[in-house]
Amino acid sequence: MRKNVLKQRIAEGGRILNGWCAIANSYATEVYAHQGWDSVTIDMQHGPVDFQVAVTMLQAISTTSAVPMARVPWNDPAIIMKTLDAGAFGLVCPMINSKAEAEAFVGAARYAPMGFRSFGPNRAVQYAGADYWQHANDEVLLFAMIETTKALANLDEILSVPGLNGTYIGPSDLSLSMGKTPTLAPDDKEVLGAIETIRAKTRAKGLIAGIHTDSAKTAIKCFEQGFQLCTILNDARLMAMGAAAAVKEVRGQAQGPAAKTY
Repeated sequence: MRKNVLKQRIAEGGRILNGWCAIANSYATEVYAHQGWDSVTIDMQHGPVDFQVAVTMLQAISTTSAVPMARVPWNDPAIIMKTLDAGAFGLVCPMINSKAEAEAFVGAARYAPMGFRSFGPNRAVQYAGADYWQHANDEVLLFAMIETTKALANLDEILSVPGLNGTYIGPSDLSLSMGKTPTLAPDDKEVLGAIETIRAKTRAKGLIAGIHTDSAKTAIKCFEQGFQLCTILNDARLMAMGAAAAVKEVRGQAQGPAAKTY
């Protein structure tokens, strides 16, 4: 089976710069994936990406050395199974708030005896090799999104679930859950304290700590703080920001407020 190079990079103390695709188009994904990301995640939770388009986007990512991943829309065994069968080498699952929910996520994504994933790795075999089923439990990465106060309260139990590879912080939802303004670059001390708690406890368990950020500057800061995987916005927002900057430059306009992030 094809090795998941992200696991090796993390084991060697390296960092993962993760791309994020919200545009439901395989050509856009192919162009984006060729820009040097270590991994590229297809966002099936927010935005227009459905499963059939996601398959073509996974194919597009596979024309590069970036590891193909996806954020599933919810903790649903059916879409978890189908996305893995389509060749995703990592999954991010939103709103994991308890040990039971983490166990359900892992169970749906792992073959027996670790889980209850049904056998049928159609495109995954094309991408990873005929022996995929024998090694998938070891190679596929699973990230639980920690993005609520409930998840924070249950963090120790969530991190104890065998088969989970890491956490992924959604700063906007975490901020919202704490009664703060949703943002990908929080400066509220309470929110920052919660983020550090998640990072520190995840690393202490030997798991991968990931986070979504609003810019290269914030991603660099998060790497320096000890996060091992950072995402910079998404393809749609980066395209919009680049286009807006070019238009303003040609028109001689001063740089306006930062583009809205989500």
